Amino acid sequence: MARFSRDPDEASLLAGDFEDFGVPLKDAPIVSLRSLEDGPSACELRHNSFWRRLLMILRRQNAGQRTDEQRPLRKPSKYEKLNKRSNKPRWRRRISRMCIAIPILVLSFFGIVHLVNVFMSMVPILWDDDPHPFLPGWGEPGELGEGLANYPTDFTRDVIPIPCHSHNDYWRRIPLYQALHYGCTGVEADVWLFDEELYVGHNTISLTRNRTFRNLYVDPLVEILVVLLVDFKSSGEALWPYVVEQLSALRSKNYLTHFDGRSVLPGPVTVVATGNAPFDLLIANSTYRDIFFDAPLADMWEEPKEGFPPNGAFHRHRPDREGNGIPSSQGNSFNRKLAERGNGGQGNTGTGDVTSPDAFTNMNSYYASVSFTKTIGRIWGGRISAQQMRLIRGHIQGAKKRGLKARYWDTPSWPIGLRNHVWAVLVREGVDMLNVDNLRAAARSDWKRKNHHGWL
Repeated sequence: MARFSRDPDEASLLAGDFEDFGVPLKDAPIVSLRSLEDGPSACELRHNSFWRRLLMILRRQNAGQRTDEQRPLRKPSKYEKLNKRSNKPRWRRRISRMCIAIPILVLSFFGIVHLVNVFMSMVPILWDDDPHPFLPGWGEPGELGEGLANYPTDFTRDVIPIPCHSHNDYWRRIPLYQALHYGCTGVEADVWLFDEELYVGHNTISLTRNRTFRNLYVDPLVEILVVLLVDFKSSGEALWPYVVEQLSALRSKNYLTHFDGRSVLPGPVTVVATGNAPFDLLIANSTYRDIFFDAPLADMWEEPKEGFPPNGAFHRHRPDREGNGIPSSQGNSFNRKLAERGNGGQGNTGTGDVTSPDAFTNMNSYYASVSFTKTIGRIWGGRISAQQMRLIRGHIQGAKKRGLKARYWDTPSWPIGLRNHVWAVLVREGVDMLNVDNLRAAARSDWKRKNHHGWL
């Protein structure tokens, strides 16, 4: 604050000065000469600096709002001339930018919609859509439609038989019947022998008391037409007599396809033994047998007589191949595997005395099977190569020459597009049975179809 003077002379002197400037005496501030000499205090400086800055801001704003008549006359600078010229077509530039931006935004929106649509249409190629059934409890006790939903022939209604084999059928929610519902003409049951009973399961930890070979397959097959593939998991020699005995229910009704010593008489049910099934015990009876062998398809390869796809029709890759273009596991593979005969596995158990693949005929065998991955190899680039086609055609030709049905297991299961492509090629080339896990997808048959989901 300013220090007020108590000296009357100084006050009168200052008052006289203010009168000269036309300032009323009562409004004139009375300050001492010492305060003028000392200058303003710190508080005054802060107070004055704030108001000075405020006044400066207001003056700048007012100066910007002045019209051309209020502005002082002066020569415009070079920058002002350029700025004035650039401001004239500014609205034109904005309109041109909007004309360019709006079509780009519209095209971008529809492009995103199209990409989402394409992605959703590719969902069936990567994953199979399996929606939940409508009213799953319909017809069950205590549910809607109790006692009205079931007919004796429901599981075969509108069924079109297709050449597919239900791999590991016992894993399905309804073993055997679900495979038949989708039209599969073959199912698989893995059996284990414990306490003179055959139990069904992929491994020993999955076995239960009530899931027996008789309950799941033999008894239902008394009234059903199908090919039953029995996969011997434990010792083939120990399993063999029990499998023969438990098939007696089908045998007594003359339902089993059997060999009578001269020819094969077809029946409603054909039983095929695979896995560790012993070939020597199977052919021991030369006058009657109703269990047929799953022969080794790889041993039946022969040079295809039909032509090959033209060069470049299939993607090529760098597999492990011999000079003749056949994988190392092929080409005179039967003689090469003589030392491995009898060691177990599909097509090997009990074949130590077999010296030629011609020993496997439709009189003792039904399928000729092999692992797709081990013999054909992996599929690169989404297409089967020419050399792989040569192997497939050689296998199928050798199996058909002996009256057997060619079957590949361990085929690619994912991505879905690759799986469907392999299925289509195998069926086109003459494979008699597809080894499938997804019955719904196999039953569709139109494996190239793409589904679009939602409003996109």
